[in-house]
Amino acid sequence: MSEKRRDNRNRILHVGESQRPDGRYAYKYKDLNGDYKFVYSWRLDKNDRAPAGKAREPSLREKERQIQQDLFNKIVPNGGDLTVLELVEKYISLKVNVRHNTMANYNFVLNIIRKEEFGKMRIDKVKLSDAKAWLIKLQKDGRGYSTIHSVRGVIRPAFEMALQDDLIRKNPFQFELATVVVNDSVTREAITRAQERAFLKFIPEDKHFSKYYDGIYILFNTGLRVSEFCGLTISDIDFKHKRIRVDHQLQRARDMTYIIEETKTKSGERYVPMSNEVMACFRRIIAGRKKLFKEPMIDGYTGFLFLDKNDMPMVALHWEHYFKHILQKYNSIYKVQLPKITPHVCRHTFCSNMARSGMNPKTLQYIMGHADISITLDTYTHVKFDDAKAEFDRVAEG
Repeated sequence: MSEKRRDNRNRILHVGESQRPDGRYAYKYKDLNGDYKFVYSWRLDKNDRAPAGKAREPSLREKERQIQQDLFNKIVPNGGDLTVLELVEKYISLKVNVRHNTMANYNFVLNIIRKEEFGKMRIDKVKLSDAKAWLIKLQKDGRGYSTIHSVRGVIRPAFEMALQDDLIRKNPFQFELATVVVNDSVTREAITRAQERAFLKFIPEDKHFSKYYDGIYILFNTGLRVSEFCGLTISDIDFKHKRIRVDHQLQRARDMTYIIEETKTKSGERYVPMSNEVMACFRRIIAGRKKLFKEPMIDGYTGFLFLDKNDMPMVALHWEHYFKHILQKYNSIYKVQLPKITPHVCRHTFCSNMARSGMNPKTLQYIMGHADISITLDTYTHVKFDDAKAEFDRVAEG
């Protein structure tokens, strides 16, 4: 019978354990691929002290137990040797047929991770505290809440994929973001009817900005998403039935490539009713539209209502700039300032106005193109006391 191997303290070593001449312990095991691997520690047992000058780490037998548990659960050792950046790249590479804006967001997040030391960490080494500390660092570095929300929105499902692939034991990003970083994002509020009237009254009175009045009036009174609005063609305007066909949206990539995409959700495909005033705006736009020798064609679509100085379709960025400059001029003239107004604020304002007017939530959901009724119903919760009192009085008098 062979003599049992012992360490320099005369303790019996288990199968696979050994002690090197320098006193460090080693454990040899076979991984899931059948390859031999080693782990090391200066301590055999959890009660051992680390040698002077050596950092304290889990003992060899603590590491052994974790390895055996991982092998039993078929967890790939060392997280498959993937770094955080490599994991996110792999996750994104598996996404096919994603929208232009979605892919742009993926690349935005990747560029952030590439610049961070955190991106070089091995995924199985990332603890909950590491994940939280990194997001806090991003905010301290000046990243806004919405940016951090986007980052977490990509990295959390990437780690979830690693969990499903048995590369890690837990997803370290499974926590509420608001409990870790401060939500400093500005909520895009609907403006009041009085503010809307003041803004719309100012535009046609201004020599430079008056040409944008019809488009801005339409945004305030249809609830269209700005990308849907920019994608409108002459054939989408149905004067006979007083409706706007919405079945696509126009985007422009960073390389200035124009892209036609489906609506944001399947519910986004809809017909939006037009008031007489909105119809009049469209008639003026079509009548005043430049006659081109050759119309721009984007993915089979032509006859776009709004063209820029290069005779190409206007995109969201154009209208966001127009709104910004109009608002700046208004606030430079009048003492009573208007809040931030953007194309999305127009959409939110339209939705709020319809809700306050008593429109049925399901009808409003259809007009807005909301996939989920909860998004529409959320508008009904953004009421103030004056709204509640007016509604109460209306019901009481009825």
